[in-house]
Amino acid sequence: MAHAVGVDLGGTKTAAGVVSEDGALLFSETIPTLNRSGGEAVLDVTAALVSRMLLRAQADGLSVAGVGLGSAGVVDAGRGVVVSATDAIQGWAGTALTEGLARRLGLPHGAVRAVNDVHAHALGEAWRGAAAGTASSLLIAFGTGVGGSLVLAGRPVLGHRFVGGHVGHFASPYAYAGGEALPCSCGGSGHVEAVASGPAIHAAFLRLGGSPAVPDTREVFALARGGDPAACRAVSTAAAAAGQATGGLVNVLDPEIVVVSGGLADAGELWWKPMKAALRRELLDPLVRVPVLRATLENSAAIVGAARLVFN
Repeated sequence: MAHAVGVDLGGTKTAAGVVSEDGALLFSETIPTLNRSGGEAVLDVTAALVSRMLLRAQADGLSVAGVGLGSAGVVDAGRGVVVSATDAIQGWAGTALTEGLARRLGLPHGAVRAVNDVHAHALGEAWRGAAAGTASSLLIAFGTGVGGSLVLAGRPVLGHRFVGGHVGHFASPYAYAGGEALPCSCGGSGHVEAVASGPAIHAAFLRLGGSPAVPDTREVFALARGGDPAACRAVSTAAAAAGQATGGLVNVLDPEIVVVSGGLADAGELWWKPMKAALRRELLDPLVRVPVLRATLENSAAIVGAARLVFN
């Protein structure tokens, strides 16, 4: 049986694992991403991580066909280059992912493949997770940011310029406060991510008069479970914005199934129930029964999906 190394390279951590051709994750390791050290330093430690996976696979008698990488940023999957990125990883834009890793690992250039990390996440869920066995699936991830991917016939739709899946960056009527559009991480304003992401919930809580002593979104959810008015409103507004946006995308794309992932999807019914209600209200009549499921692979999804690139 063939195997591949899948890599999930994000702004705070990088994980890699060996995956069999039937989608089983055999073993993995996670390290911090050197996100302030520049692209070459990030590739250095990523290559060292992959090397450890290759050595362990060799020791176990496993044949490895190649390396798949799901990376933060807009990734030109044809050239294997990061064409655009936020400052989550300094100096990441312009990094030659596939060529750089292949050179460091002593592999042929074609043995390393790369896509954006949310596409890898969606591909993992479509292969072995909540959307397994479906012809099409739409994954939306609500966490530090808002991202997504449409998988058709086992392949993510990347877009002509590889920007497909940036579902957090279109207008939301919820993304306003005091008559002004809320600023978005992309540099625009009034977008879904500006109201429906985890950091947006914390910011909304503070705008609504919540205590500045509350440090993060996790604590806002804890207060909301206790009935705090500002926390409840911040969470319910974000959930409604998330559901409306997802429903609108379902109307446009008509996927067989919708998979919702990310930290907010794991926060429980306080977020999930109003999100799903808003989604259902948005749907056209032929779509009202579209399945909407939580992701199931958790932290392994992008590793498994990245490995799938090799087998594809």
